[in-house]
Amino acid sequence: MPRRHMQRVALILMLFVLLMNGRHGGNTPPATFDSLSVQARALDIADSALSKDYGPLRLTAAWQLSGSHAAFGGFSSLFVKEDGALVALNDTGELFGFRVKGPQGAGFVEPLPRIGIEQSWPSWEWDSESMQRDPATGRIWVGFELLQRICRYAPDFKALEGCVTPRAMLRWPVTGSIESLVRFADGRFLAISEMGTNAAGAHDVLLWQGDPVDPATPPPVHLGYRPPTGYRPTDALWLGGDRLLVLNRRLTLADGFTTRLTVVTLPRLEEGAVLTGRVIATFAPPGLADNFEAMALSREKGRPVLWVASDDNHLFLQRSLLLRFDLPADWVSDRPAP
Repeated sequence: MPRRHMQRVALILMLFVLLMNGRHGGNTPPATFDSLSVQARALDIADSALSKDYGPLRLTAAWQLSGSHAAFGGFSSLFVKEDGALVALNDTGELFGFRVKGPQGAGFVEPLPRIGIEQSWPSWEWDSESMQRDPATGRIWVGFELLQRICRYAPDFKALEGCVTPRAMLRWPVTGSIESLVRFADGRFLAISEMGTNAAGAHDVLLWQGDPVDPATPPPVHLGYRPPTGYRPTDALWLGGDRLLVLNRRLTLADGFTTRLTVVTLPRLEEGAVLTGRVIATFAPPGLADNFEAMALSREKGRPVLWVASDDNHLFLQRSLLLRFDLPADWVSDRPAP
């Protein structure tokens, strides 16, 4: 490995360890509502180094993103609205709306709604790492790591409707907690811990039979997830039926950031069930590799599209990447989860 690359990877590793064990973001409150201009620089995906190891996924576009607002970047979760606009949430409680295709227009940046006594909290406390949206109602759920909290928001984040700190999450490491949040069509929710494990060594998974923020929902049951060896889960996406995608990250001195995307065939979702994935795509140097933490699903002309975004941790050594893949048409269905 070239000496320059080794030095860069070593510096990234050192900074990432500091971030994982300390504060994220700054000491000021999250950004206020503002306009946003996003530059999406298209990357040349014809380069063979950028097009390999994606298995059944077909890379159709890739961009390096930069924004006019100082808070831009740090993406930890993502969804695509019905009109094609993207909404990304970073790890300091800030939302970004923008487009990379079609009419560009002006984007926006805004903070997540907060209760009055928390308005002045510094942005590092708002470690928002996961997000799910119900397309039928427009409601959104967000998972916060440091706070060990799940909050529900009204459509378009117009208001905070409620929050819960599940007792079952309190034993998860606060900097390796609720990185993945999944909502099934029947209203059940599933959360995967990035670093919290059970007695068998699997990553702890919580399954609620309904909205976790609703006091009437019973306490969750425990399942397990086994990622590829050496990797940790950073996001999950339900495709319908028994198919779940899980994004898994690793950072090493030898390779820097590498990511493996696994597809899980869901067993019957009940206490003690273990989720195990099959690797279908790998993101590693010299191809498109960074700290990938976010996935979203959309449809274009009836075909399923997978979006994958990276968290640059607001570090000059990293990039905010956005990748677009065509998924096999039969991978997405309207069938219920097991």
